[in-house]
Amino acid sequence: MIRNKKYIYLLAFVAMVFVGCTEEYLETAPTDSISESTALSNEDNMYLVVNGLHRMMYGQNQLTGGESSRSGESHFIPMFDAVGGNIIHSSPGNGWMRSDLQWISHVNPNATTNFNLWFQRYHFIEVSNAIINRVSGGNFIETAKLNNVVGQAYAYRAWSYWRLVTTFSKGYLVGDPSTDPGVPLILNEGAPYEGAPRGTVEDVYTQIYTDIDMAINHLKNASAPEDKSHISLNAAYGIKARIALSKGDWKVAADNAALARSGYPLLDESGWMSGFNTVDLSEVIWGAQVIDTESNFFQSYFYYVAFSFNGSQNRSNPKLISKELYDRIPATDYRNKAWLPLAPNTNPAASNDQGGSYETDPNYDNAADFAAAKAAIIAEYGATSAHNTHPYMNVKFQLKNPGSTDPDDVIYMRSSEMVLIEAEAKAMLNDINGAQNALDILGSARDSGFDKTAFSTQTSLMDEIKWQRRVELWGEGFSYHDNIRWDEGLDQSNSGAAQVLYQDGFMQAKPSVNDNWIFKIPQKELDANPFLTEADQN
Repeated sequence: MIRNKKYIYLLAFVAMVFVGCTEEYLETAPTDSISESTALSNEDNMYLVVNGLHRMMYGQNQLTGGESSRSGESHFIPMFDAVGGNIIHSSPGNGWMRSDLQWISHVNPNATTNFNLWFQRYHFIEVSNAIINRVSGGNFIETAKLNNVVGQAYAYRAWSYWRLVTTFSKGYLVGDPSTDPGVPLILNEGAPYEGAPRGTVEDVYTQIYTDIDMAINHLKNASAPEDKSHISLNAAYGIKARIALSKGDWKVAADNAALARSGYPLLDESGWMSGFNTVDLSEVIWGAQVIDTESNFFQSYFYYVAFSFNGSQNRSNPKLISKELYDRIPATDYRNKAWLPLAPNTNPAASNDQGGSYETDPNYDNAADFAAAKAAIIAEYGATSAHNTHPYMNVKFQLKNPGSTDPDDVIYMRSSEMVLIEAEAKAMLNDINGAQNALDILGSARDSGFDKTAFSTQTSLMDEIKWQRRVELWGEGFSYHDNIRWDEGLDQSNSGAAQVLYQDGFMQAKPSVNDNWIFKIPQKELDANPFLTEADQN
């Protein structure tokens, strides 16, 4: 099994450096000598270790052997939408994620993306194992704080295995989970780091369900979360809803989605259009409250998705919504303001060969209007004059300090997603009335002309729910796994994506008949794990 050689050091490092500790503790236990037993000796220390995982969710990779260029969910959220085809790149840019959207990276066992995703998730599992096993095997007195720590550890382990099995194995709903190979189940921690064989997909889901139920049981009797970076009871319900949705446990998904969103009201128009840059938004159930000194700057989430972030990825390559998707947004739906279909195509290197001037952009017929349209966008959204614009460009994501590289929060879970899970699950149960009512919660909040009765069959409901997910959750990392669950391939023919840029990512057959939807296991794992051979490769 690929392991961090400085595991004990890291437990101390995340506990002390990312969160801080008392002067006395720092003086008596320097970071290069803290033992695992000290780091896990009491609930206060374990709480700090869990805080380290919260930071690792978004910060630059701190693991020996990992790459800082793939920094937790800051990278993987937009990466999944690049592979899934929902975030469309307008030009080659500076190369970031080009191999992902071209379907080159995830099918390469030596790719950095695969390695970091696998490596970081198993690190979360290893740290969670250490906490869970230490508490279960020790003489700890149950307290609300200890329940908080253990509940979060179980939730992180469930979430990590779910991320792994849904990415490195065939989708539960499109394969044969009782025989399809899953991922290695590691429930112990520490030397000798022997690894494990691949369990079946069913085996892994069984463990995930056990873990998330344990998390919920502990969090019901836990102290209140410190902030939204922590996994709360609501977030654990939300994780369970996601797990159940991917498995086709429709009632479990619907019930837990409803529990997850309780107390998190949907945004109004001003909130929805404010930039999705803070966990303080009413809808946010779980997200990273980014600490300024721990930002990953040019590996940050907003570097990939926010138009006005002052980095070369955005200046040359504003991200687009699918033209086909956007053109379905009704005039009465305020989300149509989150993308700019008539933005001038100012980049001569734009992949659709229409960039550079009014002479190549079919939306403009004179230089003055072309220049004025760009200037208006730059002024309104706070970008620099060096930023290019493009038709259908995204302004859904905005920096608090536009034109800068300042860090902003990263959102992992919103109540809108939970509403859509509830609607989808009820539609799949053929509960037409229940699905209509759930869908109406979101639809009428976004669109003054929304009419739930227009969707009176399972087919029409699912078509609307799919469209709503792709619009509402654009850029939030769901499209890759959504396509697997729905068994839908990629066809970018009418999206505005350029085939010359997208190459293999322009068109892919559906997941049930196309194993390229399964990420390759890192070659380093096959080399290090004695229980795996080349025959175990996807």
